[in-house]
Amino acid sequence: MAGVSSSSSSACIFCQIARPSTTTLLHSDEKVVAFPDIKPAAFRHYLVIPVEHISTVKDLQKREEDFALVSHMLNVGQSLLHRDSPQSKQYKFGFHQPPLNSVNHLHLHCLALPFTPRWKRIKYWPLGPLGGFIEAEKLLERIKPL
Repeated sequence: MAGVSSSSSSACIFCQIARPSTTTLLHSDEKVVAFPDIKPAAFRHYLVIPVEHISTVKDLQKREEDFALVSHMLNVGQSLLHRDSPQSKQYKFGFHQPPLNSVNHLHLHCLALPFTPRWKRIKYWPLGPLGGFIEAEKLLERIKPL
């Protein structure tokens, strides 16, 4: 798996959420946990994070284990939104890339649109070489093992 630093994981808010706690989780298994975003940008906005501390998408490589993890994160997010927001006509799944990520712990944004308020959609645009938002499917293409 991608590199883990014990000092960064002990101070990481998402690592604290991933440990057994009083946080209300939408999903929990040995690899990932999911919970509602505290500042939702859409009708439904969930985050899926790995239990293991991985800082950003930049730490993922073309390895079977990284590809499997991101695939699992996406499957969990899709299942949750289809369960909780079946009436939505559009969904968006992806990751913010450095330097535009807000928390240095890999997290998949799972959004059932529309954006609320509408201006928040700007945060979820790809910005080419500047990073920005990368859709989960594009990240999977990038890290797919040869």
